[in-house]
Amino acid sequence: MEEETPIKKEKSASSNVRLKPTKEVPGLVHQPRANMHISESQQEFFRMLDEKIEKVQLFISTCNGEHIRYSTDTFAGLCHQLTNTLVERKQPLRGIGTLRRAIDKMQRNTNQLTSVHADLCQLCLLAKCFKPALLYLDVDMTDMCKENGASDAKHFLCYYYYGGMIYTGLKNFERALYFYEQALTTPAMALSHIMLESYKKYILVSLILLGRVQQLPKHTSQIVGQFIKPLSNAYHELAQVYSTNNPSELRTLVNKHSKTFTRDNNMGLVKQCFSSIYKKNIQRLTKTCLTLSLQDLASRVQLLGPQEAEKYVLHMIEDGEIFASINQKDGVVRFHDNPEKYNNPAMLHNIDQEVQKCIELDERLKAMDQEITMNPQFVQKSIGSQEDDSESEPSSYS
Repeated sequence: MEEETPIKKEKSASSNVRLKPTKEVPGLVHQPRANMHISESQQEFFRMLDEKIEKVQLFISTCNGEHIRYSTDTFAGLCHQLTNTLVERKQPLRGIGTLRRAIDKMQRNTNQLTSVHADLCQLCLLAKCFKPALLYLDVDMTDMCKENGASDAKHFLCYYYYGGMIYTGLKNFERALYFYEQALTTPAMALSHIMLESYKKYILVSLILLGRVQQLPKHTSQIVGQFIKPLSNAYHELAQVYSTNNPSELRTLVNKHSKTFTRDNNMGLVKQCFSSIYKKNIQRLTKTCLTLSLQDLASRVQLLGPQEAEKYVLHMIEDGEIFASINQKDGVVRFHDNPEKYNNPAMLHNIDQEVQKCIELDERLKAMDQEITMNPQFVQKSIGSQEDDSESEPSSYS
C-alpha cells in the first residue's frame, strides 16, 4: 500500500479525535496477506484485525466533519478499505452504520454524491438490509463530491448499479429502471463491465415494468450500441420473443439460455418476466372483453387453470393494474372502467405535489446553468470556439 502524505488539523472542540490520517491510519483496515504468518495463529490474526476495524469505526464516528471535507480523498480511501475488508470477512452488516456516518460527514448537502455511497449500497446488498441505503437512494443527486479534485467513474457507476439492484429487490421497478439508465448513459470511451451488467438488467426490468424494452436516450454513448449490445444477445432474443406475447415460446428460449441467465444471476428477473407476460395478456383481454369465465381466461392466457387465473386477477386488482370483479359462484370475471374521476381532494393534492416538484426542478436547472456559465473553463472554451468561427468566416471586403 502506498504511503499517504501526513495531514494534520487542529483538534476541534466538538471532536475527541484529531484528523490525523498519517501512513498508519489507512493501514488500520487492510493488513497485507503476508502478515498472516506473523501471528501465532489464524484466530489471533482475526482478533487483531477486529481490533483495527473497531479503531477505524471509532475514528469515522468521532472525527470532525469540517476537517474531513478538506481531505475527502484520504477519508474515502479509508472507507473503501473498510468496505473491502468487511466484504472479504462476510460481515457487511457491521459497516452499514459506520458508512452512513461517513457519508453524512463528507457531504456538503444532502444532494451531493460521494464515492462512499457505492460502498454503502454494496454492504446493504450483501447484508440484504436495504432500508439504510434508501435514505440516500431516494434523494436525487445533483452534485458530486470532488475527491482529490476529481471524481471516480467506477464509484459513480457502482452507485447506480447497486442502487438499481436494491430497487429491483424491493420491486420498485420504475426507480430501478431509472438507476440502470443512469449507469448506461454515463459518458464513456471504453467498455465497462458495470455498464454491461446494467444493460442486461435494464432489458429485464423494462419488460417486467413496461412490457417492452424502453428506448435509451439519444445522449447514450456509442459504446452501448457498438460493444454492449452484441454481448447481450440472449437478452435481446428474450425481448424479441416476449413481444410475441407467447409464454410457451418464451419458456423455450429461457431453457435455451438458462446457463447464461443463471451465470449472470438474472434468472430471478427472467422468471418475473413470465409473470409479467401473463399480466400483459390479461390486460389485453380487458380491452376486448367485458366478461370472461376464469376457465376461458386461463386458456387464452395459457395459465394452468382457473385457480391460477383467479390468483393473477386478484393480484392485479390489488395492485391497481386492472379494474375488475370476480363472481365466485359462477367463476366469471367482469372487467370495469377506471373509476378514478380525477376530481377528489387527494388527486388534486397529488397534482399539486407534482407541480411543486417541476418548479423545484426548474429552479435547480437554472442554478446549474448559471454555475456552468460562470465556470472559467467553459467561458474560455466558448470564447475560443467563437474566435475559430470568426476566423473561418470569409471577409466581405475581400
